[in-house]
Amino acid sequence: MREALLWKPLSEKRVQCELCSHFCLISDGGRGRCGVRENHGGALFTLVADRVAAANLDPIEKKPLYHFLPGTTSFSIGTMGCNLECGFCQNWSLSQPPRAGRPVEGQEVTPERLVRTALELDAASIAYTYSEPTVFFELVQATARLAQEAGLANVLVSNGFMSPRCLDALGPLVQAANIDLKAFTERFYAELCGARLKPVLENLQRIRRLGWHLEVTTLVIPGWNDSDGELADIAAFIAEKLGPHTPWHVSRFHPTYRLTDRSPTPVERLEAAWRIGRAAGLTFVYVGNVPGHDTNSTACPHCGCVCIERTGFTVRAILLADGACPSCGAAVPGVYALPPRRPPAA
Repeated sequence: MREALLWKPLSEKRVQCELCSHFCLISDGGRGRCGVRENHGGALFTLVADRVAAANLDPIEKKPLYHFLPGTTSFSIGTMGCNLECGFCQNWSLSQPPRAGRPVEGQEVTPERLVRTALELDAASIAYTYSEPTVFFELVQATARLAQEAGLANVLVSNGFMSPRCLDALGPLVQAANIDLKAFTERFYAELCGARLKPVLENLQRIRRLGWHLEVTTLVIPGWNDSDGELADIAAFIAEKLGPHTPWHVSRFHPTYRLTDRSPTPVERLEAAWRIGRAAGLTFVYVGNVPGHDTNSTACPHCGCVCIERTGFTVRAILLADGACPSCGAAVPGVYALPPRRPPAA
């Protein structure tokens, strides 16, 4: 347990957490809504600054990031805890127990060890993922600084509900993010996630201004956010506020956790979302969680040539030359290389 960052003291030993857009007011002995930040005697402590509960070497496509260092691997880490309570969470056994007051588990780590492991695995990046990187901000920040010095990219996979202060603190350290835009109604966020839509929309635009490579994912849930109107609203927001070249991943829902009263998303509904996205002006729309679907590959927006061929999370061919289409020479927006990695200090 270490003293947390991004909080302020209040009277009577209370504190206000300033890490995410809940801005929790926490009494002495209490925890924030994430379950991993605790008030001790008027000071806020984090329970996950050195506790990694999941670590794997993943394809960057699994984040999903399709236009950021395609074909590379990312050393992916996460702790327990989350600031949302999504009833459809696929990683609920990792994210939700601390919210119920259960023990915070994980292997003790240091940022130095995490960066060293990423280098040993020949990863191109470190991804902060699985639960919600906002709640392990202290570990993200310390690790990202060292990773950047070592020539590794830093990637966030997030629900986008962090505070502006948190986002700005990470601004110089992060190169890419995939943000969940779960729906386009406050009702969805309130009833299914225990959160609000507006901060996510504001943060997406803030991320664009920070200059990170940005991709957006929407899990399409039957009966909740799959109407043509709502999908069109999401697509229009991405195209108009984030830019038409922003990749949009429309992913298939499978019943899990508390949301088991409906069937998996029909592939036809995902294909309808794909068409809606393209009609809104989005250049790159991808159907997710449907292995082998023909929208998984990246086509040149000018001539239609397949520039990156994918099957599931596997990249079969990258035909781009310095980000240009091999057929017509037009630029295909994305990040396809990082500066050469500096040799480690002697």
